[in-house]
Amino acid sequence: MLLSGCSSTGIEAFRNERPELDLRAYFDGRVDAWGIVRNRDGAISQRFLVTIDASWQGDTGTLDERFRYSDGHEQRRVWTLRKSGDRYVGTAADVVGEAHGETAGNAFRFRYVLDFPYGRSTIHLDVDDWMYLMDDEVLLNRSSIRKFGFEVAQVFISFRRQGPREP
Repeated sequence: MLLSGCSSTGIEAFRNERPELDLRAYFDGRVDAWGIVRNRDGAISQRFLVTIDASWQGDTGTLDERFRYSDGHEQRRVWTLRKSGDRYVGTAADVVGEAHGETAGNAFRFRYVLDFPYGRSTIHLDVDDWMYLMDDEVLLNRSSIRKFGFEVAQVFISFRRQGPREP
């Protein structure tokens, strides 16, 4: 029993959960999001808003994310996603190598290494994103951010889909 409490749930545990998450359908058009960053001490260190413009050409998608933080600074990340069955491979300018994700039921797990600004340089952080579709409009996200295997932050995001792109 003690060991089962330490193991993480795999994506297959969500296979029968509904509504089923189709990333191409959800991230098609405008999506707005609100988030917080919780540091390793549990304090909220940042709040932010995100506007995402998403589009797909077949099995290749582009998610253009524009972040606006409560301290006034802004950030942009443009993801390119490639779908193959229930699996996705993603790239972005501040991601080291490729991100790997998979869907099952209402869930999506996405793992990658982020090249994060730190002082006058950058550090590599391991990101483990879990997203859960609640209904046609709302998607919840919890990210665990780790360095050397230790969790240094958590990110919580609530996405709201504004509707499909007009033909």
